[in-house]
Amino acid sequence: MPTIRVELGPRSYPIEIERGILDHVGERLVEAGLEGRAAVVTNPLVGGLYNKRLLSSLKKAGFDAFTITIPDGEEYKTLSEASKIYDALIEHRMERSSPVVALGGGVIGDITGFAAATYLRGVPYVQVPTTLLAQVDSSVGGKTAVNHKKGKNLIGSFYQPAAVYIDPDVLNTLDERDVRSGMSEVVKYGVIRDAEFFRFLEANAENLLKLKDEILTAIKRSCEIKAEVVSADEREETGVRAVLNFGHTFGHAIETLSGYGTFKHGEAVSIGMVMAAALSVRLGLCEAELGDRLQVLLASLGLPVKPPALNAASIIEALRHDKKVASGRLRFVLARGVGSVVLRDVTEDEIEEFLS
Repeated sequence: MPTIRVELGPRSYPIEIERGILDHVGERLVEAGLEGRAAVVTNPLVGGLYNKRLLSSLKKAGFDAFTITIPDGEEYKTLSEASKIYDALIEHRMERSSPVVALGGGVIGDITGFAAATYLRGVPYVQVPTTLLAQVDSSVGGKTAVNHKKGKNLIGSFYQPAAVYIDPDVLNTLDERDVRSGMSEVVKYGVIRDAEFFRFLEANAENLLKLKDEILTAIKRSCEIKAEVVSADEREETGVRAVLNFGHTFGHAIETLSGYGTFKHGEAVSIGMVMAAALSVRLGLCEAELGDRLQVLLASLGLPVKPPALNAASIIEALRHDKKVASGRLRFVLARGVGSVVLRDVTEDEIEEFLS
């Protein structure tokens, strides 16, 4: 597959999608001008499956590579775990030119990027995403963060990776629930940007879940859309990048109130997208058909579409802590139709009426 580029001037970087690229990460990093020590941050499960191959690739390319292992799960995306990464980087005398490689899903990518952004005021880091969700979304764009008890991703920074290497073959060892979870972000791209892609997903849901060749098309198109949006608005300053948050405002509230780990991120986003579509219909922004098609597609991909039983006041309180709150008003990405969304402020009264 051709290389996709995120164009950000001196911070530009490639997204390479290739079967078996896991065994060639070391040589690709050398070609990119990196050398010396290299740290791989992973979790026990992913490390047990793929770390040996990645370390072998790094060492063959001349890197003095070592591993930092942190527990698996959203509940471990914390300042406490980030501190352990700092300890290991300091112990191994990692320098400003030493790359840090994230081998894992979104949690590993986020916390590794956060640590890389803040250690020595910034060292290069590389994304080697091993979940579908991370491959199509969180590994691209430079959002790094850890969670706070008051909300998800409240402590973080924008810090772009040096490169993203996506090996679709690693998805074969992924739990089916994680495959389904990742598909929610794929669906999001169709809603916000590409009606034809949405129709492709509707027509190929079964093969996508079975990781047939259609999954390559889904990963590539998702990364293309993400790269286009990030290149146009790296830090969400113009509103362009904010469209990537479709479904996430409600989704993050559901994650926070349910306790991290109850819902996988993609499952919460799936429910959040259904809620955002319903709010869009209620505010007269789009026809009910969009919500219906969205629910059918998400359900066909094995994703939840009904919100858990949560108190409306609790949801509103959780929304107040969302990063997209502006001047006390809640900012939502709402749908105008398949392939088209709009950024809109919604009052708490409108949300309360909607939730009730």
